[in-house]
Amino acid sequence: MAYSWAISTWTSAPSPAAALPGPRWVVACDLDQTLIYSRRSFRLPPGAVEPELVTVEHIDGEPAAFCTTGAAELIAKLHAAATLVPVTTRTRAQYERVDLGVRPRYAITTNGGHLLVDGRPDEAWAARIRERIATGARPLADVWAIAQRLAADGWVRVSRVADDLFVYLVAYERDGIPDLSGLAASLAADGWGLSAQGRKVYLVPAVLTKEAALAEVMRRAGPARLAAAGDSLLDAGMLAGADLAVRPAHGELDEHRWTHPNLRVTTAPGLHGGQELLEIIEAELATGHGPDR
Repeated sequence: MAYSWAISTWTSAPSPAAALPGPRWVVACDLDQTLIYSRRSFRLPPGAVEPELVTVEHIDGEPAAFCTTGAAELIAKLHAAATLVPVTTRTRAQYERVDLGVRPRYAITTNGGHLLVDGRPDEAWAARIRERIATGARPLADVWAIAQRLAADGWVRVSRVADDLFVYLVAYERDGIPDLSGLAASLAADGWGLSAQGRKVYLVPAVLTKEAALAEVMRRAGPARLAAAGDSLLDAGMLAGADLAVRPAHGELDEHRWTHPNLRVTTAPGLHGGQELLEIIEAELATGHGPDR
């Protein structure tokens, strides 16, 4: 059964009384298939009873993404005890559809292209990123032309340019995505990366990264340890730089058996893995210490 998360429960600042002992933490979490899940990505065991859900996104008035009620409670706890930072490849508009039940001070969208502070875009950061892309990657128009040639092969349902920064394609079916390893190598030589996540294929400038924007958040937040969670290769950089990194037992990183000394992997995939990774982070914060840098 799904419940909508009431806007009135949103909080804008951590409660001092809720702060945990020990070092300060920044908790950076990817959204889709890490914290929140569409129904087709639940990955529940056959015959399993669906857990109680919180609806965290509506599209055209219809529920589109969810987390468990336990995950929603943990999100609120982490927001109160640490600096919680949603970090997503979603565009600003797509991110603004999501209601996690809290108002984070910082959020990163468009794979690091936009840094939101109290919900407002930092224009200086956006300008800095566009300058980096202009000097370090093949023009977006060229990559868009490549994407249109891919779409002409018939497996692409949707092709989009995201905030004039990168390109993504949505396939009709995951199994319909062809082998793109040759294209990935060609793009890499031109300063672009390729990431396949479920039915989506992202073509992203190599200099446009979540970890670069997160480093700016860490600079502004002051001395703190970093916990990070994500499921895709686009999350690998921020996980590699974290004191505590967690990935669910599904997704692109799982398929590549990606690992790191500070990495923990959930036992459950899908919706339950999303709650489990929050439990791992919350337990680490509750110990009052963290792994050494």
